[in-house]
Amino acid sequence: MRVLLAEDDRRIASDVSRALRASGYVVETVADGEDAWFRGDTEDYGAVILDLGLPKMDGLSVLKRWRAAGRRIPVLILTARGSWAERVDGIDAGADDYLPKPFQMEELLSRLRAITRRASGQVSSVISAGEVTLDERQTKVSVRGLAVALSPLEYRVVAYLMRRRGHIVPPHELDENVYGPGEDHGSNALEVLVGRVRRKLGVDLIETRRGFGYTVPDRAA
Repeated sequence: MRVLLAEDDRRIASDVSRALRASGYVVETVADGEDAWFRGDTEDYGAVILDLGLPKMDGLSVLKRWRAAGRRIPVLILTARGSWAERVDGIDAGADDYLPKPFQMEELLSRLRAITRRASGQVSSVISAGEVTLDERQTKVSVRGLAVALSPLEYRVVAYLMRRRGHIVPPHELDENVYGPGEDHGSNALEVLVGRVRRKLGVDLIETRRGFGYTVPDRAA
């Protein structure tokens, strides 16, 4: 899943980015509000982590612009100021959750999982499809109860398709949610990666719809 992180504090941005990547997310980072607004208005992300105290355009203004334009992307607000009035303003502007600084990384990850689950209609961080189970909290995939050793890229393939089960995911969309910014890969790298995932899982989970993309069908759920 692609996550946009809008944070101007370099240390916080680095720490959060590292934690997100370790949890299977593809992270894109921006350091000012204008860039955040443009990215969120023109790109598709699974979620946004948005600092309120951004330069050029504050986070609350960014959020209001997105919502006014009909952008329904899940947003987790971060702020160094934790007054109840600010929290009310953020929620009223369309934020899905609010986390004051300083925070524990595990809480941030938990809240991020919660807002993305709500957006997709999931009720648990554990998703099952046929004989395959995805545990988003532990970033683990198992088949018939036995853990499968997957690389970060392989995990992202399984996680994204299982979150989108029942939908056909075009190759370009899966590519964007598997490979991070600046990760070089060949034109057939995604096809090779999906083939490797299928071999490791050893079960029929991912179907290819020629000319359309990949899917984990509903009947596997």
